[in-house]
Amino acid sequence: MKAYVMINIRTGEIRDVVQHLQRVDGVQEASMTLGPYDAVATINAKDIQHLGNILASHIQPIPGVLETLTCLAIDIS
Repeated sequence: MKAYVMINIRTGEIRDVVQHLQRVDGVQEASMTLGPYDAVATINAKDIQHLGNILASHIQPIPGVLETLTCLAIDIS
């Protein structure tokens, strides 16, 4: 299962949060973005339970993370 997590981050902490995200198990990619969100992370999880655990235990507690929005990717091939 693949998901994209858009993240709002406290001012001045974007670089630190993105570097932390890149070390989280299950995060395939993490990048700073321009627009309504400060960063986006691509997550690979075995199921919805695993995804929820990654978010609740490893992403949302990162210092500087203010808000997350998770979008599940759907394979249409």
